[in-house]
Amino acid sequence: MTLHPQAQAFVDTLAETDSPTWEELGVEKAREVFETFEEMCGEGPDLARVEDHTMPCGVQIRLYCDRSETVPVTMFFHGGGWVLGNLRTHDALCRRLAKASGCAVVAVDYRLSPEHPFPIPVQDCYRATEYVVEHAARLGVDATRLAVTGDSAGGHLAASVAIKARDEAAFPIALQVLMYPVIEPNFDTASYRQYADGFGLTRDSMKWFWRQFLGGKPAAREAVPCRAESHANLPPALIITAQYDVLRDEGDQYADQLRDAGVDVTHRQQQGMLHAFLHFAGIFDTGMEVGHQVAVEIGERLRA
Repeated sequence: MTLHPQAQAFVDTLAETDSPTWEELGVEKAREVFETFEEMCGEGPDLARVEDHTMPCGVQIRLYCDRSETVPVTMFFHGGGWVLGNLRTHDALCRRLAKASGCAVVAVDYRLSPEHPFPIPVQDCYRATEYVVEHAARLGVDATRLAVTGDSAGGHLAASVAIKARDEAAFPIALQVLMYPVIEPNFDTASYRQYADGFGLTRDSMKWFWRQFLGGKPAAREAVPCRAESHANLPPALIITAQYDVLRDEGDQYADQLRDAGVDVTHRQQQGMLHAFLHFAGIFDTGMEVGHQVAVEIGERLRA
């Protein structure tokens, strides 16, 4: 399928403006620019509860819920290459997920790289999930019906938390939702070659993000979800990839890898779409529509 007209308009604008890349901007300036994308993220609905909490380790979490009764909960780990993003940048997406799913959403303001390289972002997301499980009654959520969700680098974190929770037999996770996830630092897949430049997220930017996340060191097996010793007995997975995305093939391949290990996998490749189309639902109607469908499915799966 050709690019969706809205995606084509987006890449045309990128070509016309010739803006600096993330790696050209550098860490601090890139973070400032990323926070200016609020209009692209679309609107988030008002909710009955939006609460900020600080864990004993200092990491902040934000709880979104629109129900008065105790409801299932999904952890949300934001994208941004482990370098960019915070609670504000993904606020609208989290609000939409909470509203349409009928579940609580807990977003995690994990510490960013390069100041805090691997394994710190994974540890922060794991500890936040552990915290929600341990304090479920106080937070008003049912952590026996728990999902982990993330977009892009957040998808990597969700997959990593699912693996770590299984390995440590810590708490049951009912579902992992990986939205165009980062899976491995292999920059020679067909999608990396096809969409290396000119389609939003570039191959060079992903190389830069991985360098920040790994602190310039080789990737440890634990940093790469597809290199886990086993993928058996992981939670059921809902994996969304985008056709015109450098990350497409690694997400598609991870879906196959999980399925081959006996995991229940629902995988959808969104045709005509670019990376981050769910986050930037303010400019991609498909992002709003698919985001709603994903949220509804999360609610249905956690209540099954």
